[in-house]
Amino acid sequence: MKGKVTVISKGPVTVHSYQAPADGLEVTTQLIETPKRIIAIDGQYKLEYADEVVAYAKGLGKPIDRLIISHAHPDHFLGAARFGAPIFALRETRAAIAAMADLKDPSGREVRIDDVLPTETVILGTDLVDGIPLSFEHLHGGEIADSLIIALPEHRILIAQVVSNRVHLWVADRDFAGWKANIERLVNRRYETILPGHGEPTDRTVWRELYDYLDVAGDFAGYDGATYKAKMIERFPGWTGVEIIDIANALHPAP
Repeated sequence: MKGKVTVISKGPVTVHSYQAPADGLEVTTQLIETPKRIIAIDGQYKLEYADEVVAYAKGLGKPIDRLIISHAHPDHFLGAARFGAPIFALRETRAAIAAMADLKDPSGREVRIDDVLPTETVILGTDLVDGIPLSFEHLHGGEIADSLIIALPEHRILIAQVVSNRVHLWVADRDFAGWKANIERLVNRRYETILPGHGEPTDRTVWRELYDYLDVAGDFAGYDGATYKAKMIERFPGWTGVEIIDIANALHPAP
């Protein structure tokens, strides 16, 4: 396996957090294992790594009940069809994906949008899965206009795929106020384990680190892309995922 899996067990629930290598932007897929099934969160960027996740999930001996797409960035859904399960998302996320043309994964393999388009709508609020409460909440702004977070409140686990753990953030929309508002919305809740969309599982310290990162990113946001990249690497030398900055710079070149 080229990716790595961190396993977090809390009573009847086990979460398997798969993190792709650097050429997959260290994006994560979370596998929530309940007594009878597996619920997958996000479908990977590189199809090779989606296949790794699916093979790992099959090894658990339980069916993949559904795949939930947290938001409409391709690194979180290009491998969705590989899971062979119903695809769920927010209505807004489905619309954003539907508006895209066909894409390619980092290795150049073609992905038809129709193949990864969510067909089911996530119902916000709390749902019981095998008797275990899962909470679904809509976030607005920050990394992207619409995103979904999933919590296991009884186990104090938060799955926030728009959060990164010491992996450079996607700030192409320059919505620093939205980012901070979402952090402030979550920071006082009682979650002990935070499962991010990029990087390893972490804890509540991630909120302070993200807030500090956004302060610095906001200060340098007016620079050209190359200067912004250099300054962020200098200020956060231990952070990985510089490729995320490169992709943002390529999509939004300096005038």
